[in-house]
Amino acid sequence: MHAISTFNAVFATPFGKVGIRTEANAIFEIVYLPITAQEIPPNNALARRAVRQIERYLKQPSAAFDLPLAEVGSVFQRRVWQAISEIAPGTVMTYGQLARAIGSAPRAVGQACGSNYFPLVIPCHRVVGSTGIGGFAHHGGDGYFRTVKRWLLAHEGVHY
Repeated sequence: MHAISTFNAVFATPFGKVGIRTEANAIFEIVYLPITAQEIPPNNALARRAVRQIERYLKQPSAAFDLPLAEVGSVFQRRVWQAISEIAPGTVMTYGQLARAIGSAPRAVGQACGSNYFPLVIPCHRVVGSTGIGGFAHHGGDGYFRTVKRWLLAHEGVHY
């Protein structure tokens, strides 16, 4: 579990808490946290901006994000994340479809999805398995992260 003190903001959502880390002039990481995590008011302008944009998305799933994101991840991961960012709200792609679109393999796409530093902003919840919802946030099986994925998809009008 992440040390809560390292977050620049932690706020409540309908599915749990979300933590935001900023670094210099960019969002460094967005993390799903359990509902029991202590809330932390945004302590800088960028964290406030990120909270506002996520809250706007939670009210209006078609809301776009406009946040500076840190240059993290490998070249391949960033290519997958760019492709994920182009999936419109309310639609999904399978790991296989996304892999074919970028000339890769489904497992590699799944690993890049699980390594996403910016969930919600890079909507990895819109990538699903060919026979079901698929994993989420580097976690397989049912549980908190799968519940978050189901909530986000339902919020956008997609039911799994």
